[in-house]
Amino acid sequence: MEKRFLGKQNVEVSALGLGCMVLSSSYGAAEEKDSIYTIHKAIEMGITLFDTADVYGLGHNEQLLAKALKGKRDRVLIISKFGLIWNDRGEVTGIDASPQHVKEACEASLMRLQTDHLDFYLRHRLDANTPIEETVSAMAELEKEGKIRFLGICEVSAETLRRAQRVHEITVLQSEYSLWSRHIEAEILPTARELGIGFVAYSPLGRGFLTGGIRRDQDLAEKDHRRTFPRFSKENLSRNLELLCLLEEIAKTRGCTSAQVALAWVLSRGKDIVPIPGTRSTKHLIENINSLEMELTGEELLKLENLADRVSGERFNEQAMRLIEH
Repeated sequence: MEKRFLGKQNVEVSALGLGCMVLSSSYGAAEEKDSIYTIHKAIEMGITLFDTADVYGLGHNEQLLAKALKGKRDRVLIISKFGLIWNDRGEVTGIDASPQHVKEACEASLMRLQTDHLDFYLRHRLDANTPIEETVSAMAELEKEGKIRFLGICEVSAETLRRAQRVHEITVLQSEYSLWSRHIEAEILPTARELGIGFVAYSPLGRGFLTGGIRRDQDLAEKDHRRTFPRFSKENLSRNLELLCLLEEIAKTRGCTSAQVALAWVLSRGKDIVPIPGTRSTKHLIENINSLEMELTGEELLKLENLADRVSGERFNEQAMRLIEH
C-alpha cells in the first residue's frame, strides 16, 4: 500500500487509515467478531494506522482494538484521544484537558489497549478552562516517559495550533474533512502545512452520507448518533441528496462507487493528508483501499469543487459545535 508521512518527524503510515469508532456502538449495534475480522483484514491489506479514543463506546473501542491487535501490535500505529468526560448512562457531561486528567486518561487508555505506549495521543476537544499550553506541556511529559510517541490535537483553530506548537512539536492535526466539510481550507490546513504538521482527516465519507447508503432518516438505526446531527435531519437529508447525485454521476462514468470518488478527492488534496474512513464491512474496506488507485481528472475535480457550498445543515448539533474551535 502507498505510504504517507506525518509531521516533521516524517512518521511513516499507510496512505489510508481505519477509523475504529464505528466498530463500537456509535453507529448502531456492532458484532465484536465481525469488528475484529475487519481490523485483521485491514492489517492484511496494508493499513497501519488505527484511530480510536477513550470515549468511543465508553472505553469499549480501545478494549476491542486490544483484542484485535494481540500479536500484531508491532505492525500498527495507534491514535487515541482524550478529554471528553462521560457518565454511567453514556452521556458526555464535560471536557477535561487539565494536566492531571491528561495523565490519568493516558494510563487508562494504555490499560484498555494493553500496550505500553500510544503512537499518537491527541486532545479531543476544546477545554475552555485549560490553556492549550498546559495541556501540551503535560502531554510532553508523557512523551518523555515513553508513554506516547507523538503529540496531536483535534478540531482547533489556526491560532491554537500555533500556540500548541510553541510549547512542543505537534505531529498530527485531526479534523473533519470531506467533500461536504471543507472548513479547514481557509486557515487551519495552511497553518498546519506552514508548521510542518501532518493532517489526519476523519469522516472523509461524510459520516456515510457520501457512500449513498443514507437517503432517508429511516436509514439510520434508532440509536445511531448521526440522528442528532443537523445534516441528517429529514429536511436537510432531502436537500443534500442533490449533492450526492453529482457524486454518483461521476462514479457511474468511472465504474466505481461514490465512496471511492469521495475518498479519491480527499487523497488528492495533498500527500500530507491521511483519511481514516470507518467501516464494519470488509467489502467496503476493500473498496476504500482501491480508491488509492484512482486519480480524478481535472474536469471531475472542477465538477466537485463547489459541492460543499451547497450543503444543508451544520456538521454537528449546537452542543457539539461549542466544543469545536473555529
